Amino acid sequence: MAVERAIVTKKKARKSQGSRRAPSRKSATSTAKVDTVELIKLAEESTEFDPRPFLKRLAVGKSSREYLENEFVFSQGEPADAVFYIQSGKIKLSVVSKNGKEAVVAILPETSFFGEGCLVGQPVRISTATTVQKSTIIRVEKPVMLTLLHQEQEFAERFLAHLLVRNIRMEADLVDHLFNSSEKRLARLLLLLANFGQESKPIPVIAKMSQETLAEMIGTTRSRVSFFMNRFRDLGFIDYNGGGMHVHSSLVSVVLHD
Repeated sequence: MAVERAIVTKKKARKSQGSRRAPSRKSATSTAKVDTVELIKLAEESTEFDPRPFLKRLAVGKSSREYLENEFVFSQGEPADAVFYIQSGKIKLSVVSKNGKEAVVAILPETSFFGEGCLVGQPVRISTATTVQKSTIIRVEKPVMLTLLHQEQEFAERFLAHLLVRNIRMEADLVDHLFNSSEKRLARLLLLLANFGQESKPIPVIAKMSQETLAEMIGTTRSRVSFFMNRFRDLGFIDYNGGGMHVHSSLVSVVLHD
């Protein structure tokens, strides 16, 4: 009898260990969905830091320029010799494969840095930066930026935090592509473009953006994007006007819905 009890106990222990080692697919998927929503908020939280006072103190190696909509800031393959800061507007980062296929990597909002790969020895640009709307961009030459990071501890810490948030956002994008439907990916993208999660800022109107670009960013077809956009509008989640598209916070229900 004692032996039988020991065998039963041992089997229960193995079963318990197995369940800990191999969570169900449903459980993993549910966890991923929750994490994605949390990462949306975290990636869009404001650091309450304005780098412009530091940039204004730069006497050399810095320039500011206004760009029109759909204008190139830099192109894939060009020398990587500077870091850029979006003072106003939005920037699209895209890459083109050898066979000519283009993919959108990210849409960067105001107050974002980009082109920082040059700081770690990136010789040429691996993506193309294009304005989504009229934008004001500050360009800081690589040696000047490195000096600023070495001399200004507060600036260096905030810049590092910016890069970490960018990595968190990329991780959230990956989780989103792995576990969510194209409808949820589109809803999440629109919320991110509308600064969802920034409590100090109201959800603004998104500048006009082509459905082809949205389709490239979420990995689906233009027709699917058109279908979902019409559905969102019919449900009152988004509105169109002459200046662009207004996203309502109620759109988050699409992301949270199982």
